[in-house]
Amino acid sequence: MKKIIKLISVFVLLLAVSNVFAGGGKRTGTAGAAELMIPVGPRGIAMGESNLVTATGVEALFWNPAGVSHMQNNADVIFSHMSYIADIGVEYGAFAANFEGFGAIALSIKSLSIGDIPVTTTTNPDGTGENFSPTYITAGLSYSRMLTDAISVGLTGNFVSERMADVSATGFAFDIGVIYQNLADINGLAIGVVVKNLGSDMKFEGSGMYQQTVVGGVSRLTKIDAAPFEMPFYFQLAAGYKPVIDEMNSLEFTGIYQNNNFSGDESKFGAEYGYNNLFFVRAGYQFAMQETDNYIYGFTAGAGINYEIEGFGIKVDYAYRDVEFFDGNHVFALTLGF
Repeated sequence: MKKIIKLISVFVLLLAVSNVFAGGGKRTGTAGAAELMIPVGPRGIAMGESNLVTATGVEALFWNPAGVSHMQNNADVIFSHMSYIADIGVEYGAFAANFEGFGAIALSIKSLSIGDIPVTTTTNPDGTGENFSPTYITAGLSYSRMLTDAISVGLTGNFVSERMADVSATGFAFDIGVIYQNLADINGLAIGVVVKNLGSDMKFEGSGMYQQTVVGGVSRLTKIDAAPFEMPFYFQLAAGYKPVIDEMNSLEFTGIYQNNNFSGDESKFGAEYGYNNLFFVRAGYQFAMQETDNYIYGFTAGAGINYEIEGFGIKVDYAYRDVEFFDGNHVFALTLGF
C-alpha cells in the first residue's frame, strides 16, 4: 500500500511539473538543444514513437528510463544509425546492465554527423576557403528500478554539448519516467508518464564571440553576448496494451499524448505484430493537435528479427518515418543481449 501511495505521489509531482512548464504558444521554436528531441531506436520510431510503456531493456532508454529495469537479459547493448533530414546522420550507442536487488544502470551516447560547412563572412559571402564541422553530442547516465512487480521508475541525466567553429555551449537535462503494469488487474494493460529535458539553460561562449570593431577610429575586439536558451522540455502520458493471443502470435497497441513546452501538442499511436518471438512488423502514426500546417511527420513503419541461442540474443530492426518536404528517415539498429 505504501508503494502505491508513493507511485500516486510521483504521478502527481510529474503532472504538477508539466503544468508549470507546459504550453507552447508564443514560445514555439525558441528552445535550443533540439537534438534531444531526435528519437533513437527503430522499434519505437516504427510504432510512431508511442511505445513508452512497452519498451524494455536498453531500447527503452530514450523513450522511458523506467522501462530499462524490465530487461530480460543481464546486459544489453545497442548500436543505431539514422538517416535524418537534410543529410544529417544520427549515431547512437548504449549499454545497460541489470543488478539483482539494486536495479539497472545504463550509459548512452548520441551524436549528429552534419559534415563540413563552408565559412562565410560579410566580406567573403561565397566562402573563405575554410570549413567547419559542427559537433553535437549527448551523453547519458540512467538508473531504473522495479519498486514492485507492477511499478517501475527511472531517471536519466544527460550531458549536452554543442560546438560550432569557435563557439560552444553545454548543459544538463534530466528525464524522469514511471510505468504501472497490469492496471486494474488487466493483464497486459500499462500506463506511464515521462518528463523529458528538464534542465539548465545553455549559452554559447568562446573566441568566436569576439568581433573586430572600429569605435572612434580605434580598432578593438568586442565580445558579443549571446542570449541563453532553454531545453526543449515536454511531458508525455502513455498507455499500452498487449492482448493474450497464443504462444506463436503476439500483438501490442500503444499511444501517447505529448505536451510540448515550445511547440504544439502531439498524439502518437502504434502497433506491433510478432510471430513466434522471431519476426515482427510495426506501424504507427503521429500528428500535431495544433499548428498542423507546420508538422512534418506522419506515417511510420518497420520490421525486426529476434534470434536467441543459448542465452545470447541478437535483434536487427529497421524503421521508416515519412517526412514532408524532406526525404524519409531510415533507421537501422543492432541489439545484443547477454
